[in-house]
Amino acid sequence: MNRVLVATGGGDCPGLNAVIRAIVKRAAKEKNWEVVGSIEAFNGVLREPTEIVVLDEKAVAGIHYQGGTILGTTNKGGPFAWPVKRKDGTWEEVDRSDEMIRKLQYLGIDAVINIGGEGSQSISQALYEKGLNIIGVPKTIDNDLVGTDSTFGFQTAVQICTEAVDKLVTTAASHNRILILEVMGRYAGWIALNTAVAGGAEICLIPEIPYDINKVMEKIESRFNKGRGFTIIVMSEGARPVGGDFARKETGEVGYHNIKLSGAAERLMNELKSVGCPYDIRYTVLGHVQRGGVPIAYDRVLATQFGVKAMELVIEGRFGEMVSYQHPYITSIPLKDAIKRYNFVDPDTALIKTARGIGISFGD
Repeated sequence: MNRVLVATGGGDCPGLNAVIRAIVKRAAKEKNWEVVGSIEAFNGVLREPTEIVVLDEKAVAGIHYQGGTILGTTNKGGPFAWPVKRKDGTWEEVDRSDEMIRKLQYLGIDAVINIGGEGSQSISQALYEKGLNIIGVPKTIDNDLVGTDSTFGFQTAVQICTEAVDKLVTTAASHNRILILEVMGRYAGWIALNTAVAGGAEICLIPEIPYDINKVMEKIESRFNKGRGFTIIVMSEGARPVGGDFARKETGEVGYHNIKLSGAAERLMNELKSVGCPYDIRYTVLGHVQRGGVPIAYDRVLATQFGVKAMELVIEGRFGEMVSYQHPYITSIPLKDAIKRYNFVDPDTALIKTARGIGISFGD
């Protein structure tokens, strides 16, 4: 009996459970594969006692519509940067990757499927270079992984954000206000861009197009007549002014390497006030609402396709690859190509042109 281990790493994402279910159901057709899961990414393998669970068809029955991940996840630590507390109370990071590979061999693991975003797939590539049989599955609501047309979870996040805009429009119109909606996306503006178009926002601010606050103010003024009117601004958490940096803060969390982007909407509100904006301004930070809840049908389908393909790559022994959606095909690409750069919004992309065509301002 062959054994494949499944891990879910990084931020949670709608559709993760659908991938897990698809892997198990595809493996069950082979009769000679057992699927097990590592709790909280690779932490389950590294911990003592080991936290590994058997994933059979009974364990994954009906989980495809559930949000989150039944295996749990983490974006801290990992096999190459395991946090260890020193005697003096400070922390250091230890490379436990060789130890983990040996432990996987001891557990009889023949292959690993690692479901995660850019950071997780960088770990996948590094483990592959050390000789581990590993397959990557792209997962991120930010849609910032190159080499795949889309990642599961992205469309659900856009749907949630669009519904938020629909609600904000009514209160903005009632009070003649400017309402700013800050959405996730880190350094890529895909969520903000799609939400602005779908929700009918007047202004969209994304990391790839630094904004001029005076241009933003010009667009706002065009929306008001004698003090009456309203404006909806959708902005990415990574949006920044011309010549400025990302709004950020330190988390102080042990083992957390990502820069915490926070405060973009509040900064924009203060910038508007500083240039004399006379209208009421409120901002909403949608936060982790975007990551949670039930995945929409599109993401359930894509996640299921990814899971089946990942297991088939394992069966075929095509390791060191990441599942990829290249319309209309579910295929794969080398992990090293998947992590070579971020999937940023090209300012000349078709959706940017569409947005400009319906009058959306990017503050440039």
